[in-house]
Amino acid sequence: MKPAGLKSHENFRKDPAQALEQLMEAFGSVVMRTAYFYTGDRHLAEDISQEVFLRAYRNWSLFRGDSAVKTWLTTITVNVCRDKMGVRMFTEQPTDLSHMELGRTISVEDQVLEQLKKSEVLQHVLCLPLPYQEVLYLYYYLELSTKEIAVATQSPEGTVRGRLHRAREALARRMDKEE
Repeated sequence: MKPAGLKSHENFRKDPAQALEQLMEAFGSVVMRTAYFYTGDRHLAEDISQEVFLRAYRNWSLFRGDSAVKTWLTTITVNVCRDKMGVRMFTEQPTDLSHMELGRTISVEDQVLEQLKKSEVLQHVLCLPLPYQEVLYLYYYLELSTKEIAVATQSPEGTVRGRLHRAREALARRMDKEE
């Protein structure tokens, strides 16, 4: 369930510090999950999340409200992930959470991420080329429209629709092979 009334820029306070607090509460988990999806590393995802909210704080007065706040934060997240990951982003798969240090307390978020990692569909998605992974994640998991994905990824909307179509076909082929 989406938080009511948090899509519009006007629903957040004008003061950047107060707006930041609202943004982190409303979209902190979305930013963290998106960063984790791109990096596959919980610690790097946490660093990226901090960087995203720092950039949002610094640029709050420049945000015109042309897109939803969620779309704006997703755009920042995608850009920070791409900056941090560079070429590695196209070659590495997310790390296996089960190989992380033993004996630490596992947070609810870590448990959810581990369940997602183990899901059959996600395993198939992670085998697809990165542009297909990206568009499927943003469309189905974050529930962004193709227009919002185009803004977030700085791609033409037609390209996003084409990738989404080809990603669905590729995913269906992969899943049919397994049966």
